[in-house]
Amino acid sequence: MVYASRYLRLMSPPMTGPDVATVQGRLRTLGIYRGAVNGTFDQATDTAVREFQRRNGLDADGVVGPETYSLLLPGTTGGRSDHSIAIDVDRKILTLRGPGGRFIKNYPVAVGTPATPTPVGNWNIVQKSENWGGGFGARWMGLNVPWGSYGIHGTNNPASIGTAASHGCIRMHNEDVIEVYNQVPLGTPVRITGTVFTGRILTDGLVGTDVREVQNRLNVLGYYQGDIDGVFGPQTIEAVRAFQRDQGLSPDGQVGPRTYNALQQAYDIALGNRQP
Repeated sequence: MVYASRYLRLMSPPMTGPDVATVQGRLRTLGIYRGAVNGTFDQATDTAVREFQRRNGLDADGVVGPETYSLLLPGTTGGRSDHSIAIDVDRKILTLRGPGGRFIKNYPVAVGTPATPTPVGNWNIVQKSENWGGGFGARWMGLNVPWGSYGIHGTNNPASIGTAASHGCIRMHNEDVIEVYNQVPLGTPVRITGTVFTGRILTDGLVGTDVREVQNRLNVLGYYQGDIDGVFGPQTIEAVRAFQRDQGLSPDGQVGPRTYNALQQAYDIALGNRQP
């Protein structure tokens, strides 16, 4: 399954950050948004997102999730760089190398949770910006992941470094992300490796922690009142079907990529989650 890092949407107070600015900039280029590219997801941004979604045959809910990201943001690799970054999701280490592959330094990082994993693969830094504050900390380096706005950034929660805590982004101590930011240009390759659970299709009779997590989310959303026991049985199936019907999905009672994504979005909205 794939996620969109955090799901951008209209909230009070509004969501802010470089990911919002990226969306605003693209919508402005398309002539749909005429407001300021200020990184604040306000009513004008919401209206523009909904119009973009309508034009592209998407559900015009105003939420920037994986499908909206994939259609909105064009692929790019940026420029060239003689530096490189490697991120080991399992070890939670970022390694910076210089010209000729020369080792420079290792840095501890926080990575995505099992439910919102950091995207493994080969990417490039395509955006750099400073001092967004809050969950983005002192610096932001955006990656060209096609299904969401993922990046390497600072944090206002340094205790999370060394853990699986983010919505898929890579968090660093603010002093560390400034060091890296000052050395790497746009186009710097970023290789992310590691073991990431991306979601098996859940069907009748399966057992596991992924089933428990689905049950927990359905419980929070008011669809499931049974035991959170990790067993995908009749009560869980019926709760999944009820959720799917309300989301306009085929109510087959199975949890595949579209249901996972809908669950994550609904769960984030219910909990008011705005962290990257």
